[in-house]
Amino acid sequence: MAATSQPAIEARALVKVFGETRAVDGLDLTIPAGGVYGILGPNGAGKTTLIRILATLTRPDGGSATVLGHDVLAEPDTVRSKVSLTGQFASVDEDLTGMENLRLLAKLLGYRGRAVSARAAELLSAFGLSDAADKQVKHYSGGMRRRIDIAASIVVTPDVLFLDEPTTGLDPRSRNQVWDIVRALVASGTTVLLTTQYLEEADQLAGRIAVIDHGKVIAEGTPGELKASVGAGALHVRVSQPDRRNEAQSILNDHLGVAVTLESDPAALSARVDDAERVAAGLAALTHSGIGVETYAFGQPTLDEVFLALTGRHAESEPEPDAGTDSVDGVMQKEDVR
Repeated sequence: MAATSQPAIEARALVKVFGETRAVDGLDLTIPAGGVYGILGPNGAGKTTLIRILATLTRPDGGSATVLGHDVLAEPDTVRSKVSLTGQFASVDEDLTGMENLRLLAKLLGYRGRAVSARAAELLSAFGLSDAADKQVKHYSGGMRRRIDIAASIVVTPDVLFLDEPTTGLDPRSRNQVWDIVRALVASGTTVLLTTQYLEEADQLAGRIAVIDHGKVIAEGTPGELKASVGAGALHVRVSQPDRRNEAQSILNDHLGVAVTLESDPAALSARVDDAERVAAGLAALTHSGIGVETYAFGQPTLDEVFLALTGRHAESEPEPDAGTDSVDGVMQKEDVR
């Protein structure tokens, strides 16, 4: 594994252009070795394009990038020997069984003799897939597919693992299983670069987070630092009488002295406010007016609120520009970009 004194990834003035769109626009980033580093951004922000560049699957149009000290353009083979990539969709062969997929990859990656089956069995056990070892992958559930995909990407344990939105579309139980796998990989010494649109996922896993928008890093820090950067706490209120929500909004506007937002939940309101006394007065005024408060929470803003404050939009927006035909799904493809 890489020495922890050396950054796992460094990017300087990185640029990638598709037609008239600058998918990555002078991006600067330093990612320490060890732990999980999160990349947050709406669709189209440049997350996947950045991953493609760092994995040597797409050539940058400007700037530089290194992985564990190795330049992605000058030393692509060395970079590829140290990294692995799991994309947004399972890419193992669905007509093969879980065991057959892992045995095939083990042979391709240098395992020989009994070590081939031993490594495949070890991974199936570690990922809770032993009972499905002889089942075709096309019959796996969504969560099982993601687990076999990640298992395939670490047949040879990488120094750096790129996870590009690995839990998209998974149910909460399967997502938690993937989170446990990520934590285990980090404990073994792998540095994980995680792109995600799930703000809770970044909060749960990432020690540091970069928020990117329009191909640039617009904020960087620990989850706590990013929340503090918004500069105000967050009040969330859910009234017991949805038909009186507008009245509740007016009362809270008067007492909080800030704009109160109506949420998509027809009974919910929220406001950015850091004055606890005003919050208490506003809640008391609701009660005095006969408007029941079903639930309320007051504290640090969520990462979702930080994201919205920084970008002016939610994490899901327009699709990212076409990054070319290079495949980045599943185990990293050995395409030469020199």
